[in-house]
Amino acid sequence: MKKIAVLTSGGDAPGMNACIRAVVRGSLYYKVEVVGVVRGYDGMINGHFIPLDGNSVSNIIQKGGTILKSARSDEFRTPQGRAKAAAQLKKHGIEGIVAIGGNGTFTGSQLLCNEHGIKVVGCPGTIDNDLYGTDYTIGYDTAVNTALEAIDKIRDTADAHDRIFFIEVMGRDTGYIAVQTGIGGGAELVVMPEIKINVENIIKRLGDSAVHTKSSHMIIIAEGDKELSAQSISDRVKAALPTLDCRVTTLGHIQRGGSPTAADRVLASRLGLGAVEGLLSGKTNVMAGVINKSLTYTPFDECISKKKPITKELKRLVEILSGRNYL
Repeated sequence: MKKIAVLTSGGDAPGMNACIRAVVRGSLYYKVEVVGVVRGYDGMINGHFIPLDGNSVSNIIQKGGTILKSARSDEFRTPQGRAKAAAQLKKHGIEGIVAIGGNGTFTGSQLLCNEHGIKVVGCPGTIDNDLYGTDYTIGYDTAVNTALEAIDKIRDTADAHDRIFFIEVMGRDTGYIAVQTGIGGGAELVVMPEIKINVENIIKRLGDSAVHTKSSHMIIIAEGDKELSAQSISDRVKAALPTLDCRVTTLGHIQRGGSPTAADRVLASRLGLGAVEGLLSGKTNVMAGVINKSLTYTPFDECISKKKPITKELKRLVEILSGRNYL
């Protein structure tokens, strides 16, 4: 293999630039030409490739976002769109791809490989940490630390005014960010898809607490469930306990930005080099991941179809350390 391409697709995640850097420098080490695909699969369809060398990735390891940009492509979802992308790759002599992204990115890569024989190795770039085949995804550690920093500041005003804050964090369909920030931020409750919560029980506990112990609380809520969103829970609590001062804060896309942590930089670097070495050894349709500190390769089929559950230990930790039998 003499020429490969690297792309970022889907939602951006801190550490993507560190991964791009590792792909480029790893390719140069093995004397393989490398190009960047600008704006993900949309750029691939339109032949938007740029040459990358050591200077191209200098001074980017500490930067958030992605220098290659990211975009979602409706056209690539069609067989005709993927055929156009494959034709562009062949036209430019590109023999393999490192795709940095999440579930949707790998679904597209798998189809491209199966339909047109393009070799692809993925790197898990998503703050949600929801991909099977790796203990942690690129961007997750940074997102948790960003959320924790915000939660620590919110706690100051919660204590000062005896307020109950319902704080919504990102995570798509999983509660990984919520459970870690809940534990690290000392929350009284974590609401996430993996645990069924009785809102009436929350109301009772908050009412008892306001009378007997404390009147300021931090409740962390994972996005994704409209019935148990931060706003809907707050509304129900306020209706039942009108004397409580309830506030809602949605952290939103602040969790996607910022300089990646050391953990994310190291993880992204390991995975980027691992993806290049995987391609050169003949691997395809797999994701590079780290499990129990060891580099692994997991088929896209498993990454896409299998769920990565939150451990019972983490759920138990939230329950015990919250000091209340919510769960």
